[in-house]
Amino acid sequence: MKKLVTLIVIAIALVFTTEITAQEFSGLDKSPADIASYPSSYKVSDKLIKVVYSRPQLKGRSISELAPSGKVWRTGANEAPEITLYKDMMFGSTAVKAGTYSLFTIPGEKEWTVILNSKLNQWGAYSYDESADVARAMGGVSKGSESLEAFVIGFKEVDGGVHLLMGWGTEVVAVPFSLSM
Repeated sequence: MKKLVTLIVIAIALVFTTEITAQEFSGLDKSPADIASYPSSYKVSDKLIKVVYSRPQLKGRSISELAPSGKVWRTGANEAPEITLYKDMMFGSTAVKAGTYSLFTIPGEKEWTVILNSKLNQWGAYSYDESADVARAMGGVSKGSESLEAFVIGFKEVDGGVHLLMGWGTEVVAVPFSLSM
């Protein structure tokens, strides 16, 4: 009798464990998360900047539909990206302390306003609060030679610092960072 009760308990436990495990995972995200860092080499552990963001896809839509000109945009998909500065830096012409900030943008035709905001863990730009802005810098827009289906962030070393690059479609936005003096 004890063996029968033990077998029934084990069988019930297996049924409930299988159901619980099967419900823990959701499907793949349509805008997968990515990380860009500078320096970008995986061999360099002493990073200066890291951006964690999600990569929306155009899928036949225009950039202006997904990131309207003149309106605050979350700079990607899902949560607003978080940018970590590991040292005090100049963001455009503004000195910014080392730390983690939300990254927002205001797209424009010839330049984008790029914003570092102190409020973290924000979904989209729905709760964006301008009073929490730490710094703003202008990023010039140029046209790339090829069209990018997915939004991408990267870095390019330049004299005196680095440009954070944001590319999507044929647009490339560059905003300057340099070490604080």
